[in-house]
Order: sequence, then C-alpha cells, then structure tokens
Amino acid sequence: MNWLDTIPRYRLGHWPTPLEIAPRLTAEVGGPRIWIKRDDCSGLATGGNKTRKLEYLIADAQSTGADTIVSFGAIQSNHARQTAAACARAGLNCHLVLARRVNWPHADYETGGNVLIDQLCGAEVHPFDVEAVDKGTDQLIGQLHDEGHKTYLIPAGGSNATGALGYVRCAQELVEQAALCGFALNEVIHASASSGTQAGLVFGFQALGVPVNVLGINVFHPDPGALNGRVTTLVERMHEHHPDALDSLPDPQKVRVNHAYFGTAYGHPTQATIDAIRMAASLEGLLFDPVYSGKALAALIDQINLGNYDAVDDVVLIHTGGAMSLSVYGDAFKNRD
Repeated sequence: MNWLDTIPRYRLGHWPTPLEIAPRLTAEVGGPRIWIKRDDCSGLATGGNKTRKLEYLIADAQSTGADTIVSFGAIQSNHARQTAAACARAGLNCHLVLARRVNWPHADYETGGNVLIDQLCGAEVHPFDVEAVDKGTDQLIGQLHDEGHKTYLIPAGGSNATGALGYVRCAQELVEQAALCGFALNEVIHASASSGTQAGLVFGFQALGVPVNVLGINVFHPDPGALNGRVTTLVERMHEHHPDALDSLPDPQKVRVNHAYFGTAYGHPTQATIDAIRMAASLEGLLFDPVYSGKALAALIDQINLGNYDAVDDVVLIHTGGAMSLSVYGDAFKNRD
C-alpha cells in the first residue's frame, strides 16, 4: 500500500506491536488458538489503540500550523490520555473536554487513572456534565482564539478519515505477522466504540485484498445500529479521501457488530468482563480494562464457548489498551467475587 506512505505521519509508537499467542488462555477456553495483537504496547503513556490514529492526526495538525489541540472523551478516556502524551511529545498545547458520561462511584474516578496521566503530561482538563459539553467547548475555543492560539480539533476517539488510517496500517501489520507466524488470518475481534479502529481495519483489509472477518464488540452505543452506521459511513469517507486505494467499497453487510456484551451502560463492566479480566491476568499476566478491551475479551471467550469459531484454527484479539483505568474500577472487583 504505497499510497499510505505518502500521507504525513508523526511517529509516536513502537511498531509493529507484538502479535503473540496466549497458550494458557487458549487451553483454558478451548477452541481456536487465541492470538493477542498487543496495541497496549504501542509505547505512548502506557499505550493503546489511539496512538496509531494520533500519528496521522498530529501530523495533520502540524500541517495547519496549529499550536493547540482540543479533543474530547469521557472522564476516564484512554484517547484523552494518549492525546495528552502525543501533544507533550510534539510540543503542542493540549486541552481535553471530558464529559461526565459514566456514573461510577469510585472516589478517585475524576482524579485518578487516566485523568492523572492527562495532567502529568501537561494537558488542561475541562470536565463537564454531558449537557454542558457543547457550550463549554464553544467557550473554550473562543477563549483560545482570543488568546491568539491556532486550534486543531480531534474528535472523540480520534475517529475520522484521517485518524482511521492508523488501523489501515495495523491491518497491514497483521497480514505480515500472521504470515510470519504461519497461520491464516481469517478472524479479528476488538472493542468498537467511536468506529475508527473498525473502519480502518475494514478499509485496510479490503485495500490489501485479504478477506478477513472483522467483528466489532459494541461497548458504547445503546443502539447497536448506530455503531454499524458510523463504521460504514467512515469507510465511505476514507474512500472519498483515498479513491485509488480501493477498487470498490466493502459490502456494508460485512461490517459486523455484536451488541450482546454491552451490558447495562457504557463504562459499566459486566460480570463476564470482570471474570475475563481475572482470567487473562491470572493465566497470561495480561491486563485488560473494564470498559473496552475487557468486554472484547469476554465476548471472544463467549463466542468460542458458543462454537462460533469452531471452523477456524486461529483468532486474533486486538488489545486496545486501557489498563490505566483499572485503579478507579477497584470496587468492581471487590464487589463481584
């Protein structure tokens, strides 16, 4: 994909991230071999999937002459943490508009975990109730303009046609790594929320001409159709920006989303999520988070138990990071033994 190398990119991560088998987890669960794509090892402030997106977004911001980044997320946003770290690396001011979207009772929920890292990296954190986010954002941007700053807005999750390019590159890594490891890459599963990771993978595998089933586990949208629509729309926008990359758009029917593991709300782990996190930690020394990657892991385990992967020998789970939030979810583990 030579076209991808022509797009400006500000190097932030350690690439390629490892693709490693989880032998004890595989033995415990049964079914196909479980491979973990370790995007939690991407190297920027404890890592995560947003680092890939930020490489393209930061480069785009620099091309506009921006000196200040404004981005968005929930209070314990992994994207916000990585954006703060990326701005520190690139020498950009960083302002994070964080919505109180999750009603979680931990005393340190608004000061510990990812929020602590945001502040250590020098970001200005602006927490708002959900209904006040739009007004607060407008006021912040107006203030920054009055102070003479040139701002660049990064959407929540870094999920637009620019940011999603990071997961086109990930698709290429996976194809190359699976070949080196000696298995056929047929099935990829991951947590899906703001849509950029899934859209980038779908677009990337199509561009490579490799028929890989990508299953996004919905962890954010109460209406699962909303996620499906966002992924499809973002793939279309990527094609508009890079028409020569694909001969044709992927079939919308191939955008696969599973809503069964959402639970009661975004940011609230299910019992299966807690059990899956414990299993991965105790068997493999791998830390998953209660909001994103842990729900995807729980989904993978259940899908294997249901027999939905009986026809394949190998399945890849993309570990999107997020373990920094574990400390503010300690009550979930204490109360659900």
